[in-house]
Amino acid sequence: MYLIYFAIIIIIPLWAQFRVKGTYKKYSKVASSSRMTGAEVARKILDDNGLYNVGVEETRGYLSDHYDPRSKVVRLSSGNFFGHSVAAAAIAAHEVGHAIQDAKDYAFLRFRQALVPVANIGSNFSWILIMIGIFANLSGMLLLGILFMAAAVVFQVITLPVEFNASNRAMDQVVSAGIIRNDEERETKKVLNAAALTYVAAAAVAVLELLRLVLIYTGMTRNE
Repeated sequence: MYLIYFAIIIIIPLWAQFRVKGTYKKYSKVASSSRMTGAEVARKILDDNGLYNVGVEETRGYLSDHYDPRSKVVRLSSGNFFGHSVAAAAIAAHEVGHAIQDAKDYAFLRFRQALVPVANIGSNFSWILIMIGIFANLSGMLLLGILFMAAAVVFQVITLPVEFNASNRAMDQVVSAGIIRNDEERETKKVLNAAALTYVAAAAVAVLELLRLVLIYTGMTRNE
């Protein structure tokens, strides 16, 4: 059973990464009808929504695109910043979706931001407490570790509505602004859905791991 479990938690993230990279590679070669670069797409959508104070910058890395709420900057990897593809437009619009969420005080985004310090602590220290609890047979220590990990898991789960909402906003924006044609909507959705799979996979693995530890804790307390 443990072999099956570990195979699942390894295979799910790898499959998600394979899908997102494969889909991105495919549609990064498909030019959008508007021929706008990702940077131009981001700037247009920001301006259309009155977000003139939000910048658009190039950043290093492969698929390292993100929105920085502290600096109020949409950062796009080089391929998407300069690219004219459907993939570049989709990803740029998605990141701007987060900027729109920020401007409109989207509840789930605010909740996720509030969880960041707790989630960081949970990610960094939970396994230390968990390993001590398991090897020293200290159920209280194990429970404390599980509680810290639960905070990180909640962060992973709450990320899902944030990401899906940003993708929905992205689709609405690229369609209404005429950045993509109707026949390009399906391709754009494929890029956004593939990217969302990475978050779904991360959340699924986190929940499975938390449940496994809860079962270990339950078994430990029964034997005390």
